[in-house]
Amino acid sequence: MNEPASRTSSFQLILDTAEQIIQEKGCRQTTMQDIIDRSGLSKGAIYHYVSGKDELFGLILKAKMDRMNESFKQSVSEAPKGEATPPIRMISEAIQRNTDRNAVTNKIFTYLLSQIDNPKIEAMMNELHRFNLELSRRWIETGQQAGAIPGEIDAAKMAGLFIVFSYGMRTLGTLEQEDGLASADIFSLISKALR
Repeated sequence: MNEPASRTSSFQLILDTAEQIIQEKGCRQTTMQDIIDRSGLSKGAIYHYVSGKDELFGLILKAKMDRMNESFKQSVSEAPKGEATPPIRMISEAIQRNTDRNAVTNKIFTYLLSQIDNPKIEAMMNELHRFNLELSRRWIETGQQAGAIPGEIDAAKMAGLFIVFSYGMRTLGTLEQEDGLASADIFSLISKALR
């Protein structure tokens, strides 16, 4: 993932089209030609934004985290000062949704992780991991600054624990046929951890 792609309508079309095809065919069977054919964009237009499907898949994961961050900011802005419940509820629901076995994000994460021996994918996954870790740390610090989360909590360590939890939820979602934890259970766990 070289430079961040701007939010143009073409780029968004590429992301949306890839998600649709992944939902239908899975990651391994999704090809760049499928995305070209369905999006109606030229090969050059698509390769202007990405070098291949693995990079595109990583950008989908990053875009989902960006959207989650925007939802978090919105939730914080609407919450009463010092109140952590709305942002934590939003995060809990997003974790539950994104770690479901049928979620495109979980399919992509599992697919990319299965190819971690590829140096380009390893670098991309490490970059995504650092991005998620930094985002989680900032969320905790936002709660601390608002007085909703105790200041003595080590934001970096807690963010690391939340990332481990979300990776575990992804694994559970991949392995179990039944629904995983409900968002209320995730909410309860996160709320207790941040007291």
